[in-house]
Amino acid sequence: MGRILGISAFYHDSAAALVADGAIVAAAQEERFTRRKHDPRFPANAIRYCLEEAGLALGEIDHIVFYEKPFLKFERLLETYLAFAPRGFRSFRTALPVWLSEKLFQKRLLIDELAAIGGKGEWDAKLLFTEHHQSHAASAFFPSPFDEALVLTMDGVGEWATTSACIGRGNTLEVLKELHFPHSLGLLYSAFTYYTGFKVNSGEYKVMGLAPYGEPRYADLIMDRIVDVKPDGSFRLDQQYFDYCTGLTMTNDRFHDLFGGPPRMPEELLTQRHMDLAASIQAVTDEIVLRLTRSLAAETGQRKLCLAGGVALNCVANGKVAREGIFDDIWIQPAAGDAGGALGAALAVWYQYLGQPRITSPNRRDAMEGAYLGPAFPQAEIERRLADAGAVFTVLDETGLVETCARMLAAGQALGWHQGRMEFGPRALGARSILADPRSPAMQKQLNLKVKFRESFRPFAPAVLREDLAEWFELDADSPYMLLVSPVREDRRRAMTTAERALFGIDKLNVPRSDVPAVTHVDYSARIQTVHAETNPLFHALISRFKSLTGCPILVNTSFNVRGEPIVCTPEDAFRCFMGTEIDALAVGRCLLRREEQNPALRLDYKDRFELD
Repeated sequence: MGRILGISAFYHDSAAALVADGAIVAAAQEERFTRRKHDPRFPANAIRYCLEEAGLALGEIDHIVFYEKPFLKFERLLETYLAFAPRGFRSFRTALPVWLSEKLFQKRLLIDELAAIGGKGEWDAKLLFTEHHQSHAASAFFPSPFDEALVLTMDGVGEWATTSACIGRGNTLEVLKELHFPHSLGLLYSAFTYYTGFKVNSGEYKVMGLAPYGEPRYADLIMDRIVDVKPDGSFRLDQQYFDYCTGLTMTNDRFHDLFGGPPRMPEELLTQRHMDLAASIQAVTDEIVLRLTRSLAAETGQRKLCLAGGVALNCVANGKVAREGIFDDIWIQPAAGDAGGALGAALAVWYQYLGQPRITSPNRRDAMEGAYLGPAFPQAEIERRLADAGAVFTVLDETGLVETCARMLAAGQALGWHQGRMEFGPRALGARSILADPRSPAMQKQLNLKVKFRESFRPFAPAVLREDLAEWFELDADSPYMLLVSPVREDRRRAMTTAERALFGIDKLNVPRSDVPAVTHVDYSARIQTVHAETNPLFHALISRFKSLTGCPILVNTSFNVRGEPIVCTPEDAFRCFMGTEIDALAVGRCLLRREEQNPALRLDYKDRFELD
């Protein structure tokens, strides 16, 4: 009865998760195995990994659950077409063959895919479906450390819901209210992602990173013409400016006329106008999220908040809610997007469908195990895999590895760090990370251009020892999943000259703003990861040793990949990325690789290997 496999697939960020008797055993995104970013295909590799981690065959699973209901989604497509007919015929004609051949008959497709993994079986009898927002809400509340909480889900769209509020109590989720398609904060943000030249369902975090370079000059225009926001945070979008209901793009000519020109082309030079647009949509998003959370807190009296859905990855808005003091405590699902729906679906079956009792952790820790839920590799296997790949390495004991790596980082070297179980969700959290010294004024630009091959404006996150957090940042709360933005403390900032304050846009990038300039964004903010000895003792030990060498309890932590590549999974992935970038050294398990010792013939032209995101 207690072994449940959750699946999300066929839109973006396909994933699988395995829950056994309520405990989260394993979870991973399909992209990490296929090396295709945001891979939407059936997560066969992620399922095989989850089964292997649990030591189970697919036939031993009691329930298999899909994270949404395809028939309800098809109903939305039909109703949307009828509401906008005949204007939406072009997009309807494009979507219908896919729905008729695949999505409408998704149950049959799922059964066929499961049979390909597990052979003939009673797959039909084991297969269940949850609603999309139910999956998100379950992923937010059930792993949280709270017995009772307000649960807010915000994303593009599920079947119909785009925003939903629930009360979680014990093993139940009671839906309070919903906003429905086409009125969607996720789709509004995605419209501006598209308009500023970034990829929808991928580049939203770039818009968030670009926003501090601009001024919210268009925020009033957005609120006056495009979105009608009520005092309680509910809103309606004026559909005459959008094309996602009836066309094949996000925005239309009326939208383009309102904001002064056509959408920016991908890779086109970013101007101050694009930065101002990013700042404006971020300001509007912050305001909507704050109004929603304020009104829901007042209405329900709840003092704890759980967040999920793609909008919950907007750590700037999350940080505003945290600093507002509306709630005593906030917990955000680290895989807040569609990947996390696989986990939520499995937990919804255990608690809601099967009615199992829920017991929260007595030490107030969450049930995500730091989000380290992916594959790990034993030391002997790491050595074999690296040797087969042609790597030259030294094997150290754990103390020696921490000491050597900390000294390299203190000397200004960039380090690839591949340790333990891979993270679940879009953030690297010290298991598949590139690490560097945050005190270096040149490090942000250097990492972006020489290591990540990505836009120079993109900020990096600080991984900070939890016990030292309040001495460096205006935050004294756990942020283990890098989902809260908070200001750097005043006494750690550097005052800017009059000339520096007068700079515009990207010119602001090269001005050191604090004692840790590589992780301080242009508005003095930072996207914080608190590092805890209980969930990642090795990473904690590394930062602690770096602190004893430098006095700084912080490292730059960015995901171990280049632009357009999924985060590395295997030792071979790590070695390939190392050999295709300017990373100085690589630690995989207890193996240490130095750039100068590697065979130059194995260097890769890595920059154009992946489709740009």
